[in-house]
Amino acid sequence: MNTFHNPPGLAAPNGFSHVAETRARRTLIVSGQVAYDASGSVVGAGDLHAQTRQVYANIQAALASRGATMDDLVKTTLFVRDLDPEKAAVVRRARQPFLPAEHPCASTMVGVASLARPDLLLEVEAIAMTD
Repeated sequence: MNTFHNPPGLAAPNGFSHVAETRARRTLIVSGQVAYDASGSVVGAGDLHAQTRQVYANIQAALASRGATMDDLVKTTLFVRDLDPEKAAVVRRARQPFLPAEHPCASTMVGVASLARPDLLLEVEAIAMTD
């Protein structure tokens, strides 16, 4: 079982929870996902919104392959190329339909200079906990 908390004294979060607590027995660690479709082609070249949706769809598929859902996510780490406030807002909007509104997971967003390929704009690692 996972619970999510936003303790007093910390700034109000924007699309994430400050603390994820788990008593689950099974951990799923999803490797950094990028905007590849099933054939390995980049989806949404130059379009951060489209790439974010593909990345989160890939995470959803990876979790589903092990019987888990996006509700089981406890932590994500996002690597965004040339991150700025506008790009952060695009990512938050695009990922919102994939994450449970009532308890979004803990999350860290980091700006990076580059990713594995020049047409990739975002990579996301994920950790899920389930019984």
